[in-house]
Amino acid sequence: MWTSRSLRFGAFLAPYHPLDADPALQLRRDIDLMEHLDHLGFDEAWMGEHHSTGAEIVPAPDMFIAAAAERTQRIRFGTGVMSLPYHHPLITADRITQLDLQTRGRLIVGTGPGKIPLDAHMMGIDPSDQRQRQGEALEAILALLRGEVVNMKTDWFTLRDARAQLPTYDPAGIEVAAASTISPNGSVLAGTHGLSLLSLAAGSPTGFDALDRNWGVYEKVCADHGHVADRSTWRLVNPMFLAESRADAERAVSRRIGAMAAYVNRQTGVRPAWADSPRGIIDQWRNDTLGEFGQAIIGTPDEAIAQIERLIEKTGGFGTLLLLHVDMANWEDTLRSYELFAAEVVPYFKRRNIGREASLQFAEDNRDYLIGGLVSAITKAHTDYYGEQQKGA
Repeated sequence: MWTSRSLRFGAFLAPYHPLDADPALQLRRDIDLMEHLDHLGFDEAWMGEHHSTGAEIVPAPDMFIAAAAERTQRIRFGTGVMSLPYHHPLITADRITQLDLQTRGRLIVGTGPGKIPLDAHMMGIDPSDQRQRQGEALEAILALLRGEVVNMKTDWFTLRDARAQLPTYDPAGIEVAAASTISPNGSVLAGTHGLSLLSLAAGSPTGFDALDRNWGVYEKVCADHGHVADRSTWRLVNPMFLAESRADAERAVSRRIGAMAAYVNRQTGVRPAWADSPRGIIDQWRNDTLGEFGQAIIGTPDEAIAQIERLIEKTGGFGTLLLLHVDMANWEDTLRSYELFAAEVVPYFKRRNIGREASLQFAEDNRDYLIGGLVSAITKAHTDYYGEQQKGA
């Protein structure tokens, strides 16, 4: 039976960065953040793949993970996600197995069709072909990771007596996840191959509404193909930024949140009136009925807890919550946001303080007896000592 004590927590980085800062420093800070998350006890960190539009600046998540893994001890890393239509499947499989060995099995392979239209345009890929290509590439990659010899020809790649010469670190294989947003496509793909499910749009109202529906599709397709739908491998992504108070959180993001909103709005060609002020953006991101950040938490640990409880109620339980990381505050406030989450939100769901609370409650309920016994013991010790002194005199 699912319980919140089994929940795991991590961060998901597209990554979103303002266009007015040094990309070398932004990359360095992202690696520094991996060390911070590892120190705080977070379970996972995911890094995306993008090739255009300026804000999402990591084109090679495997290279980033290789660097971050050398600076961390226990946190697992996910490709969030690797855009399969952009790469030959043999090269993808080879890079995956090398990275899996380098990280000693700390790799999760998140896969998707590719998100940004300009990426596909620059590579001459028709966006209508991307999901088909993802399915074809995934079929080949999974076979290669299983150690099979693959012969396969499509209209965009050929595999001839192809094999991955490196093994996976764990003989049982590497965990592979398929991205899902609002449509059931990701659920069908994940269920067909028995992969983990990664719900990227859980923090938007439309994505939130689709969660239970897409899980139902995933369960059915898993059953149809002889796989078990395991909630412990289901991951949900939700944007969150925390501070000691809601006002502190708003102050922390007010200087830079406009740059992030401009990034989203410029791609759509729309500049709504609410985007003219930090206050308007914050309110919109908290309550937008259509946008990507429509259920963002910019507030306190209590607000984060309430949102996670909403996600649990909607889904019936899941495995991992990934905080969508948006670079919209200074470094110190960013670190503090994750510290607050680790210190106050994680133990709430994992029920790590039940024993401490029970101990204090017992002491409170039995204070007369316990304090009475303590007073009696002190009195006896006092009498025994001073009584002996007087007797000797």
